[in-house]
Amino acid sequence: MGDRKLLEPDVQFIQTLGERGADTLKKCYQCATCSVVCPISPDNKPFPRKEMIAASWGLSDKLVTNVDVWLCHQCGDCSAKCPRGARPGDVLGSVRSYAIQKYARPQWLARAVNDPKKLPILFAFPAVLFVVLGLITGLMDFTPELRHGHISHGMFFSSWLVDMIFVPSMTFALVVFAMGLKNFITDMHEAAVAEGKVARTDLNWLDLIKAAPKVILTILRHDKFSECGENKERATTHMMVLFGFIGLFIVTGVFFVVLYGSMAWFGSYELAWHSPYSQLNPVKWLANVAGIALLVGALVMLKNRLFKDEKVAKSSYQDWALIGLVLGLAVTGLGAEVSRLIGAATVTYVVYFVHLMFVFCLFVYLPFSKLAHLVYRTVAMLYAEYAGREEALKKAA
Repeated sequence: MGDRKLLEPDVQFIQTLGERGADTLKKCYQCATCSVVCPISPDNKPFPRKEMIAASWGLSDKLVTNVDVWLCHQCGDCSAKCPRGARPGDVLGSVRSYAIQKYARPQWLARAVNDPKKLPILFAFPAVLFVVLGLITGLMDFTPELRHGHISHGMFFSSWLVDMIFVPSMTFALVVFAMGLKNFITDMHEAAVAEGKVARTDLNWLDLIKAAPKVILTILRHDKFSECGENKERATTHMMVLFGFIGLFIVTGVFFVVLYGSMAWFGSYELAWHSPYSQLNPVKWLANVAGIALLVGALVMLKNRLFKDEKVAKSSYQDWALIGLVLGLAVTGLGAEVSRLIGAATVTYVVYFVHLMFVFCLFVYLPFSKLAHLVYRTVAMLYAEYAGREEALKKAA
């Protein structure tokens, strides 16, 4: 007789999954069609059938530490072919959302970011913070002058004030991610070793990092997305948003280094190379292209969500919040530039202020939102490559 194991279903976990898009979970009757049609599921211990069993039983601990949950790219192939409409792709997506919130600290902020009722407060907070700090420091001028005959956002909202807010914001996000990912990797490793999913049982952090080049290249090329059949257009929109963010991150880094580098060189803040920069500047070209890519990608994502067949995929609050954030960043960023170029001073200052609010939300709320899946999935793929998941399963077969 086999060993008996007492299962303790987490009813609250099942309810939370339902609220995040897995409301059809109980329709699953374990036919395994999802695992058969998934183009990226391994031959041995394939997903998502076993994950559907665990979710149905409310086995939260088994799911949030499961590396396979993160290898799914939610292309929709399994949901489209499911004979009962159980939408396995959405189930795994809701598990990932739950895991992100579980590992993020502080928990009260994680709950707030995922609660639609708290959205007005979360968005209003940076507005109040900006105005209060601006008035206290005197670095926010409500009647700004022109800089060398041109409208400059820096005269309204000083670069010092921007960095005073966003450097700590980025630091906060990095610290939250560091704490969450450490626990995430440790738990994932212990679970993978226990289930015999890995070729190596040690956890060497340096070797884990060495696996990064191959994984990052896979992500940049969107190799896994291209293998899916139901939703191939998602690869293009995801690449546009991903490379848009990467481009804007590079631009921000360059302008930051140029500003403070020139200030150190000339020994004066006034003599430093401030924005706005010429439209002929190559870095400005990159900024414009990246901004347009972000805007177009977000608009296509919005269109796909609005006209998506809910039998294949259902949009949750986390999905809409992410699209709203990306779209808000793109519209206000490009809007601030265009209104500045046409000389609409009042308009451009207002739009720029709103843009900074979106940037604050991006940084501070990132570790708690759906966008955090970019980091967690990358780390999970990194771990699977490092630990030799495929190699281990082939030997076990």
